[in-house]
Amino acid sequence: MLSSLHIQNYALIEELDIDFSSGFSVITGETGAGKSIILGAIGLLLGQRADVKSLRQNTAKCVIEAHFKVGNYGMEPFFHHNNFEYDEECILRREIYATGKSRAFINDTPAALSLMKEIGEQLIDIHSQHQNLLLNKEGFQLNVLDIIAHNEGELSNYQQLYKEYKKTEAEWKDIIQQANQSQADEDYIKFQLEQLSEAHLVEGEQEELEEEVELLSHAEEIKATLYKLEQLFSSDDNGLASLLKEGISTLSNLQKIYPSSSELYDRMQGAYIELKDIFDEISNKEESIEYNPLRLNEANDRLNTIFALQQKHRVSNIGDLINILNDYEAQLNKITSFEDRIEELKQLKEKQFGLVKEQSAVLTRSRLQSAQAIEKEISERLSVLGMPNVQFKIEMGKRDEVGVHGEDTVNFLFSANKNGSLQNISTVASGGEIARIMLSIKALIAGAVKLPTIVFDEIDTGVSGEIADRMADIMEEMGKRERQVISITHLPQIASRGKEHYKVYKLDNENETVSHIRSLTTAERIEEIAHMLSGATITDAALENAKALLKEK
Repeated sequence: MLSSLHIQNYALIEELDIDFSSGFSVITGETGAGKSIILGAIGLLLGQRADVKSLRQNTAKCVIEAHFKVGNYGMEPFFHHNNFEYDEECILRREIYATGKSRAFINDTPAALSLMKEIGEQLIDIHSQHQNLLLNKEGFQLNVLDIIAHNEGELSNYQQLYKEYKKTEAEWKDIIQQANQSQADEDYIKFQLEQLSEAHLVEGEQEELEEEVELLSHAEEIKATLYKLEQLFSSDDNGLASLLKEGISTLSNLQKIYPSSSELYDRMQGAYIELKDIFDEISNKEESIEYNPLRLNEANDRLNTIFALQQKHRVSNIGDLINILNDYEAQLNKITSFEDRIEELKQLKEKQFGLVKEQSAVLTRSRLQSAQAIEKEISERLSVLGMPNVQFKIEMGKRDEVGVHGEDTVNFLFSANKNGSLQNISTVASGGEIARIMLSIKALIAGAVKLPTIVFDEIDTGVSGEIADRMADIMEEMGKRERQVISITHLPQIASRGKEHYKVYKLDNENETVSHIRSLTTAERIEEIAHMLSGATITDAALENAKALLKEK
């Protein structure tokens, strides 16, 4: 429950500190005194968007901090899961700077606004007048059914199945789209693949062909040069072979009288062997080279084919062409495999849809049961609240397609009269009737959900007298079940029933108007309630009436 609230430099509030008690409390004050400002500040602690315009004039920062007692509400998992220190007192703080920057803290640890919103929804529920409009929203109505049904597990299982089904359905549609697009491109891919396949490309072939063309283009010149080298070696008169032989013979004779020349003899003998080997290789190459214009044309034609493909596909080597060919083959294989994948996904989708429908039926059964309980309890509560002939029904139907919350449609129907025709609740219910219906629903939900704090912002609009007293009975009863209920009210019947009574008021100083809030003493409560009964001028009758109301609580 909310144990204390600190507000600094927010709107008309310079600095405000207030402690709250458990049970049922009330807040009163003149219109414009600042009650909505306090609610706005609490809303910031629940993750609402910050606006720098809400800062008090000429201040750099505003701070809103609330302390909550959470020891009895089983909230440890939230703190452990999100790495926050757990204590039986939870502190939420929001700081808003004039620069537009905003910071959030949970137990003095910086926190994402989404986490503050998540924990805030578990700590406090603020029901303002505009929330009465939710009564006609199908999402709100369906949520009421689910809360009373306690079907969180069933709903979670359904939503997981639905998520998997939608994922498969999206993949199935995507594959179909890819298949349609690929089939449109199939003829083009086949043509490109056929042209590349017919080229019979081989890695490294281009370099070999270029060398061959270079050789064939200069075959006659190369053959003539090699022949000349061959003659230089083998000529009978002055050839290298005969000259080296003569030199070797000369050194052989010299060794007999000059032994030191043996090294030269060995070296010359080696040179002769090396030159003889070179001569043999030149001779072989000269014999192997043949001018072949037919083969030259073939090689050039092959290179032209390769160059044309490279230019077409904007690459510079055969390796890239082979990669393109492989890619086209993969695309073609993928096109042919689409049908199998489409059928596979279709079968999976149908299986998952069947599971979704089965779990949806489980949800429907739980909702039908809770609808009967809600109809009975809301009708009984509304009868106590001055509508003895009320008719309240929950109409359930089926959607055309399953959705994230199942396939049920929900419509709250209402008639205040015994013989009146049931119609959509927002169409026929007056403002006072809607206020009573919403209070009844909130009381019903409060009995099903362990929510620490509920704030009613003028939920009593449109009612008075005995009905207001009965609404106070409901709020007072809600505040007895380990729950804190705070009602902002203009009705003395409700104001008199609070265990604690807080008053919001404004004071003017030399420069500005400042809002304050304080807890009232018994004497101050009598005066405040008398003021609510009689207006600006408090009469003796009003004071006596106020005392009587307070004694009755």
